[in-house]
Parts: sequence; structure tokens; C-alpha cells
Amino acid sequence: MSVKGQPVIIIKKKKHAHAHHGGAWKVAYADFVTAMMAFFMVLWLVGQNKSVKSAVGGYFRDPVVFDMGGGLGVLPGGNAMETPSTVTVDPESQRQALEAAVNHIRDTINHAPDLEKLKNQIEFSVTAEGLRINLLENDKSSFFDSGSAIPLGETEHILGVIAKELGGLSQDVVVEGHTDSRPYAPSNRSSNWELSVDRANSARRVMERSGLRAAQVISVRGHADRQLRVPEQPLDARNRRVSIVVKNPVTTLADARAHP
Repeated sequence: MSVKGQPVIIIKKKKHAHAHHGGAWKVAYADFVTAMMAFFMVLWLVGQNKSVKSAVGGYFRDPVVFDMGGGLGVLPGGNAMETPSTVTVDPESQRQALEAAVNHIRDTINHAPDLEKLKNQIEFSVTAEGLRINLLENDKSSFFDSGSAIPLGETEHILGVIAKELGGLSQDVVVEGHTDSRPYAPSNRSSNWELSVDRANSARRVMERSGLRAAQVISVRGHADRQLRVPEQPLDARNRRVSIVVKNPVTTLADARAHP
């Protein structure tokens, strides 16, 4: 009931249609599904064996390698293309290459007049580690002056012959230095440790100048008198030696797999 003379106010409410929500919920849902997929993939991977984990890890480290395989799988039974850890080595061809290198080294040294007195001090042997070439000193002739790491002229010639042959091989090389147990004077700041390392490094430098590839040498070791050749005679000159080890490819692959 209105009061006489007071204007009447009429309020009309407009009905609004519900606004369109858009596609934001679809993006959120897609993110949720992706997260759940990643979660279950992690759970699946945790339960797999070591070879599957290695294959998946290899894909994410270098997917191009797997793309080159024409869609081959990376899991067991999927005809996965071989990775470096599964590369096989032909032992027979490797053995033949080493034998040829040894024969060439021997022939060259035997026909060099200036190496006549040292040729019998070069020893070749095959071990589980690979081909080992020892330059053994004796009481009458040496490869270095006493207490020195500077190779004699004949020593450089021999190392050059060895380097020329080994440089044509694919195998890695390790150079080792060994001494006898003769101690240094107490006042001398050097020891057999320094001498063994310095001699091995000197041999490496000569060989790299003479044909051995720099990348071929993977290690230079100094053993001092800890690996005596004649343990019952620690002062024997034959304990003083430089060893050049041509690594066995099979052993190298096994080491790489054990220490990825």
C-alpha cells in the first residue's frame, strides 16, 4: 500500500544466462593425466631389471642413436640396435693384429746395428690385460742413466719403433714405470715413486712423437718398487723396467661395463 503522493518505485530483475566456462578445465585435466602417466611409468621402471633400465637411460642420453635404428625397440625382445656396451670384439682378428705388430717390432730391432746390445732386453708377453712389452735393464746396459728419467739415444730409437707399430692399432695403451728397491739418499727430495712415474712419462712423450696417437694412451702409471720382477732380489737390475701394455679389447669392454 503506497502513501499518497509518494512515487512508486518498481524494481525489475533481469535474468542472465550462465557464462560459458571455456576450455581451461581441459588443460588442467590433460596436465593431471600426464602427471599420472609419468608416475606410473616411474613405478613400472623401478620394477624392471638392469638391462631395461640401461636401455631406457641410453635413450634419454642419446635418442638420436635409437632413432637411427629404424624404429627398433630398446627393450629385451625388441631387436634393439647395439649400444657401445654391447659391441662385440673378434678375438682372432685382434690376436693376429698384435702378432703382426710384435713381429714387425722384432724384425726392425734385430736389423738395427745400434740396438744390438739392447735387443735381448725387450720382452713380449701376453697376459689377461693384453700384450705387455717390457724394456728390462741389466747390470751391463740400461735404457736410462742411473737415477735419471731422460732416455738414452738407443732407448728413443726402440720406443720409436714400438710407437710406429702400435700407432696403427685400435687398442688403448698404458705405460708403466718400475724401479728396484735401492733407496735414495735421505737428503734427496725424490724417491722411487717420482722416478718410476717420470720414466713412464718420458717413454710416453717419445712414443707420441714417433707415431703413437695421443688419445691412445689412457694411463701412465708409476709403481716404484711395489711390483718387483724378481721379488727375492729387490736390488736386481731387472726390476728396473718400463712396460708398455696394449690393452686387451675384451678386458677394456669388461672394465667399461663395470665402471660406467
